[in-house]
Amino acid sequence: MNIFVQEVNFTFDETVDRLTKGLAEQKFGVLSTIPLSDKFIDKGLEFKGRIKILDVCNPIEAYSVYKIDPLAINFLPCKFVIREENDKVTIEMIRPTDLISLMNNDALTRFAGTIETQLIDVVRKIK
Repeated sequence: MNIFVQEVNFTFDETVDRLTKGLAEQKFGVLSTIPLSDKFIDKGLEFKGRIKILDVCNPIEAYSVYKIDPLAINFLPCKFVIREENDKVTIEMIRPTDLISLMNNDALTRFAGTIETQLIDVVRKIK
């Protein structure tokens, strides 16, 4: 699985904020936010650093995916992981093209490539 990883020069909270705003400019909304590191700590697990998962979606694009193949909805929404470890903050994302390739549908793979490019462009502007 090919995961896109970009180290950024902002704090964890600034990165979450900048990513959320950048995604909104491309019409991607945050559907849910999972503070995974908080969940670890709540369960009494020793964890240093922070991890937050953002589930993001552009409903117009999601509908387009649905029209190509309704089963492809199982691969949505896109996920971003913001991770802070050892004073480094990264933004990570499984590449949509890798996920959707499991469908063996060239039209979906091409479409996912367009979405992937948009999402990576958002992240690269944060650097």
